[in-house]
Amino acid sequence: MGIVRRQGLRNTVISYFGLGLGFVNTALLMPRFLDPAQVGFTRLLLSVATIYAQLAAVGFASMGIRYFPFFRNREAGHQGFLPLLLGLPMLGFAVVTAGYWLGRPLVLAPFEPADAVLLNTYYGWGAVLALFMLLYSLQDAYLKGLYQTAFSSFLQEVLLRVLVAGVTLAFGMGYLTFHQFVLGYIAVNSALTLLLTAYLAYIGELHLRPTRAALQVRPVGELLRFGAFALLSNISGTVISSIDSWMVSSHSGFDANGVYTTAFFISTALTIPFRSLYKIAFPLLADYWKQQDMARMADFYRRTTRLNTVLGCYLALGIGLNLDFIYSLMKPEYAAGTTIVWILLAGRLLDGITGVNGLIVVTSPRYRFDLVFNVALALGTVGLNLLLIPPLGMVGAAWAALLALTSINVARTWFVWHAYRLQPFDYRILLILGAAAAAALAGWLLPPVHSLFVTMLLRSAVLTLVYAAVVLLTRAVPEAQPIIQKLTRRLRH
Repeated sequence: MGIVRRQGLRNTVISYFGLGLGFVNTALLMPRFLDPAQVGFTRLLLSVATIYAQLAAVGFASMGIRYFPFFRNREAGHQGFLPLLLGLPMLGFAVVTAGYWLGRPLVLAPFEPADAVLLNTYYGWGAVLALFMLLYSLQDAYLKGLYQTAFSSFLQEVLLRVLVAGVTLAFGMGYLTFHQFVLGYIAVNSALTLLLTAYLAYIGELHLRPTRAALQVRPVGELLRFGAFALLSNISGTVISSIDSWMVSSHSGFDANGVYTTAFFISTALTIPFRSLYKIAFPLLADYWKQQDMARMADFYRRTTRLNTVLGCYLALGIGLNLDFIYSLMKPEYAAGTTIVWILLAGRLLDGITGVNGLIVVTSPRYRFDLVFNVALALGTVGLNLLLIPPLGMVGAAWAALLALTSINVARTWFVWHAYRLQPFDYRILLILGAAAAAALAGWLLPPVHSLFVTMLLRSAVLTLVYAAVVLLTRAVPEAQPIIQKLTRRLRH
């Protein structure tokens, strides 16, 4: 288990550093140097390639992680597992590519004429980017089976973002035209795949010779069925995260998509503590299910929900009250996304407050319902976007995200209660929400001063002091009391 712990620690450090870099790139650096239409087009191209690669993979990235242990045998080249892992997705890529080219008129039809011309110019490059993203995801799955994940995490979380920042700065300083920027953006995303291939060769795990043994280790039908199940689950997640960008672009143009996706990425800062907690929660919940320890699971459910609420409210208010400062770092056109940030923050906060209901479902004996919820969320997101974007534009996409997240989390919370009699709420959640309301009012009433930066510091200080004081005085978070008592004893001595 030593290698797992070492790789896990490295991945944690890399993930946090990468999240910071990603926020700087997508929410600050690119909006500072690129116009909204340029940002909107770049992100749409990436969304198209992501969905393209996901369909072509036919769920084999997840299959690779699930079934590699049955093939593991380094001396025998893992019995031809890597060629098997790559083979069907390459066939899938050929099929999807045929549909991609034949459906070109249909893909371009919803866009405004100027946007359609720009997308058409780089249409073929979308296929190139999708191919490299597909190969990367498959090799990454293979490395996860080998317990060699730190290097691929470094490439994806750190190196890619550093390279994107470099290309963006080169464009902003006038060294690159927009055409060269787009090609550079595609190149740095594609280069990771080649680096991952080189790494596999370096560690002696690039076994590309096909063998008949690969078809005998496990029934091929079983692999395909699992892949199909994984494809449905994965594509639902991709649709949820990408379809709004596509629909905003097609209805309102690339400039609106640039404003919308920038607001979207600003709101993602709220999810950082949730993601970190879920990494810990997943194995713990699996262990509770194994032991059938429902009492400890119920306690963990309430504690994590309380922790998510207290951290989520603080971060949401910290971001929302300081949007003037955040948008002052960008081109003025992006400030149109202020309302969108508030709506998306509400959706993400609700998603966090409802706790770990999704993880409880996916680790439970009724784990297949997780697919039902994911598909329902994807269909709901698409339907609400179709309903709300025409009358409300990019703000409609934000409302669609909020309503879809609210509906699915209410359904998941009810399902966990109905199936297992577990629910995450107690009176302390109301105390935390009350503290958040008091802190929000105090921060909002603080008048702005001559400098947006100084105003940001003052509002953050007031928010922190009022929020912490009310939370501690009401004992809304019992876990914090031992820490306060320890600090108090030290101050007295």
